[in-house]
Formats: sequence, C-alpha cells, structure tokens
Amino acid sequence: MNIDEQVALLMQGTEYGDEELKQAMADELRQRLIEAEKEGRQLKVYCGFDPRTSDLHLGHTVPMRKLGQFQELGHEVTFLVGSFTSLIGDPSDQDILRPRLTQEQVEQNAQTYAEQAYRILDRTKTRIRFNSEWLSELTFEELIGLASNFTIQQFVTRENFRKRWDNGDPLYLHETFYSIMQGFDAHALKADVQVGGTDQLFNIVTAARKIMSSLGDKPNIAIILGILPGTDGEIKMSKSLGNHIPLLSTPEDMYGKIMSVPDKAMGRFMRMVTRWPPAQVAKMEADLEAGALHPRDAKMAIAREIVSVFHGPEVALAAEEAFKKVFQQKDVPDDMPEYLLRPGQNVLDVLAAAGLVTSKSEARRMIEQNGVRLDGKVLSDAGANFPHTGVLQVGKRRFVRVK
Repeated sequence: MNIDEQVALLMQGTEYGDEELKQAMADELRQRLIEAEKEGRQLKVYCGFDPRTSDLHLGHTVPMRKLGQFQELGHEVTFLVGSFTSLIGDPSDQDILRPRLTQEQVEQNAQTYAEQAYRILDRTKTRIRFNSEWLSELTFEELIGLASNFTIQQFVTRENFRKRWDNGDPLYLHETFYSIMQGFDAHALKADVQVGGTDQLFNIVTAARKIMSSLGDKPNIAIILGILPGTDGEIKMSKSLGNHIPLLSTPEDMYGKIMSVPDKAMGRFMRMVTRWPPAQVAKMEADLEAGALHPRDAKMAIAREIVSVFHGPEVALAAEEAFKKVFQQKDVPDDMPEYLLRPGQNVLDVLAAAGLVTSKSEARRMIEQNGVRLDGKVLSDAGANFPHTGVLQVGKRRFVRVK
C-alpha cells in the first residue's frame, strides 16, 4: 500500500464527533508514516485493555482488529494490560462508580484477553506489557506534576461526570486519576499511536497528548474507533443487555447471531470487525445501494468473514451450510415478531410470554414432541434457563426472534 492507502485503512471505522479533529489526526498520521518510512523505523502503536471480565464478545475485538492492521503494515504493536489502571476502573463510559478489581482478578482476566487477542494479532510479534511496571513506581511529587496539567472543570464537564454531579451522585477524586495514568502510559511507551474507542476520546486526545507534550515527547496520534452495536443494531454490544456475540460461542451460534443483526448496522460491522479494506467495503455498500447485491447475501459474506477470523474458513463454510439448512431450506421467514428476553426466564416462560403457545401445557407437549427449536436445535428441557438469543420455532410455522 502507498501512504494514502495506509491512512485510509487505518482511519477506517474511526469516529471523533468532529470532522476537523478527524482530519487533523489523519494528517498527523500521514506525516508520521512518511517520517517513519524515511527513517526506516516502525511506528510504536498500542492499545490499553483493562481486563474487567474474561467473557469477551465481538465488540471487545474492534481495537484488536485495528492493532492487527498496524501490525500487518509492519509496525510495532503493544498490547497493554491495565494491571494498575484496572485497580481504579475506567469511568469514561460509566454513570456510576466502577467496583475495584483485585490484582488476582486482573491477572486471571488478562490471560484470557491475551489468548483471545492472538486470534487476530500475531503472537510472535505482539508485545505484552503491564502498566503496573511504571505506574506503581510514580512518586507523589510526580503525580502532582502530572495533575497540574489539568483543571477540575475539564473533568466535571465530561458528560458522564456531569450527569452524576447534577444527580447528586458521588464523584470520587480517584476517578480523575484514570486519565492521568493513561496519559502516562503513552509517555512510558513512547507511543506514536494510541488506539481506543469513542469513550476514550478525552483520555487520549486531551490527557495523553497533553502529558506527552509536557514531558517533552511528540504527542501520540489518536485512533478513535466507533462503538460496535449489538445484535439489535442500535445499542453498544453488551453482555448485560443480551445483545452480544460471544467469542467463545460455537461457529454456528456466531454465524446465526451475525445474521440476526439488522441491515442498517452492516456497514459498521464491515468496517470494524472484518479484514476488508476500504475499497471492498465501499464497493459492497455501493452494490447494496444500487440493488446489485441482496442484503442477505451481504450479511452472509460478513458472517462468513467474521467466523473465519475466529474459527477458520472451512469451519465458517460449514456454519454457513448449517445456517442455510436450518433457515433457508426450512423456510424461516425474514420478518417475524421479536421478544425481549428477561433475566432468569426458562424455556417454558419464554414460549408462553412470546405467544408461541396458548398455554404452558401446550408448551410442555410441544417440547416432549421435539417441536421446539432455537436456531434449529431442539430444546428438550422446559425448566432449563433459556440458552441464548436467536430464532425460536414452535412447530413448522410459528417463529419469534428472541433478543
């Protein structure tokens, strides 16, 4: 790729909420790439991950995919584990105080994070660092110096902090340290580029660049990525909302969940979680707009690509064939009623609440006759917790999409 093609790829999927800022970051990235090429050096690129859970979903992989693009272009990539920042918990996208994790929880979750990341990143070329290496050694005097770069107003005017302030909810002083600590991470790594989501805009664009400048570094370039929506196509992918696509799900389940995503979200999935370059994405969108490509065919290509990333191309093709057998050959309708799954519901509860049966006795009878299926798989235990979201079928012609 030439420099312009590299910039287009690396800026794909970015969102800054300000076109001038986006253009400024693209211009800085182009110049840094030109300088690195002349000097024969790699850019130092990193993303920090606070391992607050070991149960990862597709949304967690968006910044990993961007790191992978830098890596494929020959740059040095660091997977930074927030072993010290996790002890605070990032307040950037929270309206309440995050619970603090123990060091043991952080280390256990970090191992799972890294193993999942290696499905996207080259294990032999990825540097793993822990920010406790340097943050645990900061003196109080040094922290005062770093904090002097910011005003209280800069923190309390942030949307999530302002909401808590206006509601009279506690806003703890230690939460303001997070941005400072993340800024010091960028300095410690001498980073050229930092990758993060839109919830990290303040931490990267304001805090990290300001701290690096104050310490005599060239400020890093912020690659700010949009947030991947869940299977509802609207809200941020989240396990708590039940709209997530787990990385540890089966290939068939992953494929089916991607196929359940509304058409309007396909562009975001193409840009953020596939390996496709901008030209390929643009062509698919143009073909969709012109009617030359059917939305179902486009979505199947997306599902096949994503499953290939995590399970391999042959497994992805098998998952696609399974999907076709269940949904296309069994005449599953494109449009069907939807039902929002509630916590703690069992199979019987969902069948009755979704209106697929006239009574619970009918539901039990259909289950006993193997007439109840979820994504093509027979559900045989009426009292079991409802397994996951998907297409719930009773008999041959009654369908509900459970979300």
